[in-house]
Amino acid sequence: MQLNIIKWERLWWSISALVIAGGIIAMIISYTTFKAPLRPGLDFIGGTRLQLQLACAVEGTCEQSINVGEVRDILNQQELGNSTIQVLEGNILSIRTKNLDVDERTQLQQELNDKIGNFDSETIQIDTVGPTIGQELFESGILALLVSFFGIIVYLSIRFKFDYAFFAILALLHDVLVTAGVFAVLGLVAGVEVDSLFLVALLTIIGFSVNDTVVIYDRIRENTDRYSEELSINEIVENSVNQTLGRSINTTLTTLLPLVAIFLFGGETLKFFALALILGFIAGSYSSIFIASTSLAWWRNRQTLAKG
Repeated sequence: MQLNIIKWERLWWSISALVIAGGIIAMIISYTTFKAPLRPGLDFIGGTRLQLQLACAVEGTCEQSINVGEVRDILNQQELGNSTIQVLEGNILSIRTKNLDVDERTQLQQELNDKIGNFDSETIQIDTVGPTIGQELFESGILALLVSFFGIIVYLSIRFKFDYAFFAILALLHDVLVTAGVFAVLGLVAGVEVDSLFLVALLTIIGFSVNDTVVIYDRIRENTDRYSEELSINEIVENSVNQTLGRSINTTLTTLLPLVAIFLFGGETLKFFALALILGFIAGSYSSIFIASTSLAWWRNRQTLAKG
């Protein structure tokens, strides 16, 4: 397979720009709704999350799904009207609310049992995170992202040149924004929340993507040293990308296979973590091939024209 990436560079850039612009719009809407660019999970804002499953679901005898309106009425009576309610698979109820003590949780569960239906006690999940801990988790995660970006800039500047590092970081920002944008949309339309695992996913995406970019940049540097007098920078970049294309595709596909399996069969805890990695790895492969390499060629051409 031979890709003519330089000829269609504006198409690749336009696709990325449209996807990122859509994600940014979703993040702005999310910020006006949730006071955060992504719908924050319990890890970041603190509170209590209850997840309960109807006993009839365990027995396979449920005839009706949980009515969100009835649940909302019960929460209003308990002065928990600002809580977030999700119904999963029709018979699993997830409630995220302010911090509740043992008595408050017991009273809420009793009301739900009396008015909604009998919930299976063995499947109840209760998570509680204080707001201070949530803030610390968020700040630590953002700091980890910033430190990783700085480390990558230093490493690539030493190994290659600063323009290599700059466009590699540009590609990484592309991957982060694409992933975050999709989750902003999912938060608005499907109630998907981000937690500390999402930050772990972003760090993993950065590591995967920069590795793919370094492989392509290594080949560009080698071919530049060998053929700079015979070939233009466009030809060198295009040849380098095509020479490493098989490796990039094979690496991405073999990485995606277990992630898809986790997404489909790994349960609720890992489902969206796997989805974030899937989105980020696809975006990372795309940016390494179509954004980082073409941007470098564009910049080198501008430098050549500036020198006359």
